[in-house]
Parts: sequence; structure tokens; C-alpha cells
Amino acid sequence: QVQLVESGGGLVQAGGSLRLSCAASGRTFSTYAMGWFRQTPGKEREFVAAINWSGSNTDYADSLKGRFTISRDNRKNTVYLQMNSLKPEDTAVYYCARPRITGATRDSTLYNYWGQGTQVTVSS
Repeated sequence: QVQLVESGGGLVQAGGSLRLSCAASGRTFSTYAMGWFRQTPGKEREFVAAINWSGSNTDYADSLKGRFTISRDNRKNTVYLQMNSLKPEDTAVYYCARPRITGATRDSTLYNYWGQGTQVTVSS
């Protein structure tokens, strides 16, 4: 059984920063890659960032590269998403997810475990 619990969302003004956390259960956290996705009502879930099992390789959506940073602490079974220079269009529910592969991937079909999500709202 794998459970993912996101935290750190909230209301922030444009230009501000937030740091999201995703705590994973179990002792197999370091075996797999992790990813962040986001979703706005009426839109498909979109890829945000991914990180490989060790944290040595990352991937980002082109529009977010430079503003968002994904990282992980395998000793704490936690993956993070640092979000800087936030814009109103970043408003969404952010989900962490885990695939059954070790490499960072933006393919949502490879992710089989998902958290409940945390709301991020950016005001103008």
C-alpha cells in the first residue's frame, strides 16, 4: 500500500512563493521516481515536474522551468516542489504522484499512485 499526502498549499499574492511537500508511506520511497501534476476545473491534468529515484535527474514543464524546483529527501520519504514568482495562472490543485519506474517521466499514464492534492491559489 502506498499513500501520498500533499501539504503546503494556500493563498499567496502574485510574485510570492510556496513550498509544497508530499509525504509518502512505506519503505520503498527511494526505489521510484516521483512527480508533480496540477489541475484546474475544466482542464486536463498537466505535468509540472518529475524527479528520478535518487534525485540526480529532474524534468520540468517548459513553461515552469526556472520558477519551479522539484527535490526529494529519501531519508524523510518526502518530495518537495518549490514554487517561486507565482502567477495567477498557477492557481490549481497540485498533486504528487508515483510511477512504477525509477526514471523521471512526464507521462501521466505511468503514474499509478496519486495523492489527494493541495490547493494553490495565486491572487493578482
